[in-house]
Amino acid sequence: MASQTPTVVPFPHFDKDVDAQGLRKAMKGLGTDEKAIINILCYRTNAQRQDIKLHYKTAFGRDLLDDLKSELSGDFEDVMLGLMDTPAMYDARCLKKAMKGAGTDEDAILEILCARNNAEIAAIKEAYKKGGFGSKDLEKDLKGETSGDLKRLLVGLSVGARDEAASCDPTKVQADAKALYDAGAGQLGTDESEFQRIIVGRSRNHLRQVFAAYGSLTSKSIEDAIKSEMSGNVETGYLNLVRFINNPLEYYVKKLNKAMKGLGTDEACLVRIFVMRCEHDLGDIAHSYRAHHGTSLVDAIKSEVSGDFKRALVALLS
Repeated sequence: MASQTPTVVPFPHFDKDVDAQGLRKAMKGLGTDEKAIINILCYRTNAQRQDIKLHYKTAFGRDLLDDLKSELSGDFEDVMLGLMDTPAMYDARCLKKAMKGAGTDEDAILEILCARNNAEIAAIKEAYKKGGFGSKDLEKDLKGETSGDLKRLLVGLSVGARDEAASCDPTKVQADAKALYDAGAGQLGTDESEFQRIIVGRSRNHLRQVFAAYGSLTSKSIEDAIKSEMSGNVETGYLNLVRFINNPLEYYVKKLNKAMKGLGTDEACLVRIFVMRCEHDLGDIAHSYRAHHGTSLVDAIKSEVSGDFKRALVALLS
């Protein structure tokens, strides 16, 4: 993978005591200084924010998260609280939210599980248990919320046992491309278990080559094959996986564009991507967004959302 461009990097001359005092002052007494909160939390890395959180309690005997919850509201509160979680706890919380109440937000679940490596998935499962979410067992909750091939796909992803080898064997690449063809277009009906065995189990490096080989073998892209062979939630599941593996930046650009397109905005999706990607590749995503849509991500955000929520997202981008 190419080197990544984060938008949030370690703050130079970081001083947890100065930051904790600044946050306390911003929330003390009448009114809240939202700008001061943004200027601190949106310009610190997660590790620095965790230091501030601990020091805040040490210095003031108060819980920073409780203070933020009582002072902030709406989407602005969501993004600031998201920044205060560790990455694994934030993912676990988003998964819990996606399975809460009537209906399941499969899109959010897939967005998280398809993009995490084995170590990250192990940390999410631990955080899910530690946070006391649902039954405290992520796999059990995924099984309870979904069914059929989608359930098997999500359970497979939640195991966190994908091959992570960097090297690829050309013979195995060709064999997997042929196996995918035989499991779909090469027969009547579709053998989803073969798709899962390969797309959930193989390394991402290997799969990028398999998808290219599939295109050469059939003159049809793997995406087209999935669209013609599957339907409903399981089709959405495999398309999410393939798109992320093939081109992570383009995957997030499409997600962001969909979240801001048409009437209404999917604020939850914006929060998730900004919180999860700001220390990884949000700079690259923004660059790719401009290349695809001819407008900057900052301008797109400014035209979609407003107030402190807008200021926070713009700060995370800068």
